[in-house]
Amino acid sequence: MRICIFGAGAVGSHLAVRLARAGHDVSCVMRGAHLEAVQANGLKLRVGDAECSAKVRASGDPAKLGPQDVVISTLKATGLQGLVSGIAPLLGENTGIVFAQNGIPWWYNIGLPQRHPAPPDLAFLDPGGRLRAAIPRGRIIGGVIFSSNEIVEPGVVQNLTPDRNRLVIGECDDRASERIAELRAALSDARLESPPISDIREAIWSKLLTNMSLSVLCLLTGLTARAVRDDATFGNVIPRLLDEANEIAQHYIPEVKRVTRSGPAPNHKPSLLQDFELGRAMEIDVLVKAPAAFARAARLSTPTLDLMAALAIQKARDKGLYAG
Repeated sequence: MRICIFGAGAVGSHLAVRLARAGHDVSCVMRGAHLEAVQANGLKLRVGDAECSAKVRASGDPAKLGPQDVVISTLKATGLQGLVSGIAPLLGENTGIVFAQNGIPWWYNIGLPQRHPAPPDLAFLDPGGRLRAAIPRGRIIGGVIFSSNEIVEPGVVQNLTPDRNRLVIGECDDRASERIAELRAALSDARLESPPISDIREAIWSKLLTNMSLSVLCLLTGLTARAVRDDATFGNVIPRLLDEANEIAQHYIPEVKRVTRSGPAPNHKPSLLQDFELGRAMEIDVLVKAPAAFARAARLSTPTLDLMAALAIQKARDKGLYAG
């Protein structure tokens, strides 16, 4: 398959190496020192003590890469407007676009099956409706990524979760399709888990449950996810956050499995905290503001989440990283 990773930072570069080594024609839209290193020396992936590399076509100009069978956008929600202006040269007649991002996606109510309650107004996730105008429904593929990575130096990405690298995909209306089956097979060949699912929004909420609780606490404390979870100070806080988050998710998707405090947590800083520390635009809207809107629309009482959200928004505003 001809696969373009659009916005190949840490997560996207990890996907690119695995897909290229599985024999696919992989290209990357990237920028800066990372782009220059990849153009000169290829892209390297470290998993534990092992290192592998792959030659991929890389450019800051999508027009130089040509039409693709599929585009996988690993841009954060704050960077999706860049996809609007750059995606056209990558699109063939049947090119699908996987939106592999955190939180509630801009397309959530597009193709929404009738069995799901109507969501709140999510227009703030797509200012000016630019994404809706540029991306037809038929091109949208939902994606949920479970993989922790970081760029340790230009051209080199370190995978932090060697036993858990998954990209869950599905059509926005949950129908079975040949292109989803083909892409799942390609991901599997690349040693990336992509299990069959019947409801892409269930997968979205399943990951969001953790982001709504631990990620915000990490932002407020500066601690890793494991440190927060193991800190006795939060012994009563985390269960309350999760109870409220579970209630929101199960109101809209009753099949979502409840998340509890049990189980391991990665010893790394979630992207919300990384962005804050690096002075980058933060995904407050998709990780904090949107879930709060779902709660209000369902008339659910979520006092602990509301407090965490207010503190997170104020912290981001104080550093000039959020204007909402």
